[in-house]
Amino acid sequence: MDSTTTKYIQIKTQIPGPKAQELLARKESHVPRGPFNTLPTFVQKAEGALLTDVDGNTFIDFAGAIGTINAGHCPPAVVEALKEQLDQYIHTCFHVMMYEPYVKLAETLNRITPGTHAKKTFFLNSGAEAVENAVKIARKYTGRKAIISFERGFHGRTLLAMSLTSKVRPYKYQFGPFAPDVYKMSYPYYYRAMPGTTPEECDEQVLRRFEDFFLGEVPADEVAAVIMEPVQGEGGFVVPSKRFVQGVKAICEKHGILFIADEVQTGFGRTGKMFAMEHFGVEPDLIVMSKSLGAGLPISAVTGRAEIMDAPNPGEIGGTYGGSPLGCIAALKVIEMMEQEGFMDRANQIGTRILQCFEGFKQRFEQVGDARGIGAMCAIEIVKDKSGKEPDKELTAKIAQACCQRGLVVLTAGLYSNVIRILSPLVIDDEQLEEGLGVMEKVLEELCTPSQA
Repeated sequence: MDSTTTKYIQIKTQIPGPKAQELLARKESHVPRGPFNTLPTFVQKAEGALLTDVDGNTFIDFAGAIGTINAGHCPPAVVEALKEQLDQYIHTCFHVMMYEPYVKLAETLNRITPGTHAKKTFFLNSGAEAVENAVKIARKYTGRKAIISFERGFHGRTLLAMSLTSKVRPYKYQFGPFAPDVYKMSYPYYYRAMPGTTPEECDEQVLRRFEDFFLGEVPADEVAAVIMEPVQGEGGFVVPSKRFVQGVKAICEKHGILFIADEVQTGFGRTGKMFAMEHFGVEPDLIVMSKSLGAGLPISAVTGRAEIMDAPNPGEIGGTYGGSPLGCIAALKVIEMMEQEGFMDRANQIGTRILQCFEGFKQRFEQVGDARGIGAMCAIEIVKDKSGKEPDKELTAKIAQACCQRGLVVLTAGLYSNVIRILSPLVIDDEQLEEGLGVMEKVLEELCTPSQA
């Protein structure tokens, strides 16, 4: 792209540039190939919705560190609070000498998470760790073993979290055996439902399968919890109906099963509400959080009904770095930012504009099969043609790569790896948003064919 035509994107070298190439050579020698990288370059500076690499190339960030930077890169209030904390203490381990920010953040999450019931919260390091501990708590409280997750769901890469996850490559292939007593249920995917099936009929079919599931796979009275992403993230930004989510919760209540909401990617304003479950009118028994909680600091949380959270005895849950002082301080500032008037409105404005643009792409391009989203969690699904809906993983990868080469960072997703997802920082301004969408449009014009409709 000619950088003279863009205000924010500035591509001065090939990607990767000379400095990045040197670092890539060092990486190849010293870092295993397992960790995937979207861009073949290295960051030098990040601010708001912009990333600048070591060669001086500036990108607009539509990836947000996979949904970790809802509050933007290096929010000034968070940076200042962290500097102040560094002068006091860095880490004492909450299990050795406690500190007030841990308690204050727990109080805050107990207040802002869905439900007015008494709650308690404790902290860990990552989303996967929060998921595993939510399962431990559910099993301890109920005395049951089985856990149900959903097709296309993603819950992390550790053993139990990987067992809950529903995508073989790259997450599970040759990493077995997996944790036992984990079962998968269907999750509605309206775009790929049988032709002629309405969303209501799709919901009914999936919910009806639960009763057969309890007959054929695992009895309901042995199920400790159902864990659900209110909107599937890695699964392709698949948005369920309010009826479906409430239907699952009703099944849980009928059988004494706990409902765990995995809000690792959907939380903290991403969907236009603080938590995505608020869209569905469901109060989860347990909720797991991470990613944008700490503006990039490693921290995760499990919040739940007080009586459930108190099931483990002292020492049975926790971790040396869980709820580090720096993570707690960052999280408190993030929440303070997000509770400011207008922040959620801005998330919805961003999402409305993206979906408006994506609907246009759907009409114009034969390979854009679907456009969907909720709040600022938006995606397009790439297919070979609209009539057949056959996923086109290769074209999706080409689109993502071309966007990155032009200075726009985007991510792919989906069971078929054929979804382009947008997780831009919620502090992105209108000009940056439009410039990024313009890059996407030009890439699609080059790589897709005009719609036949």
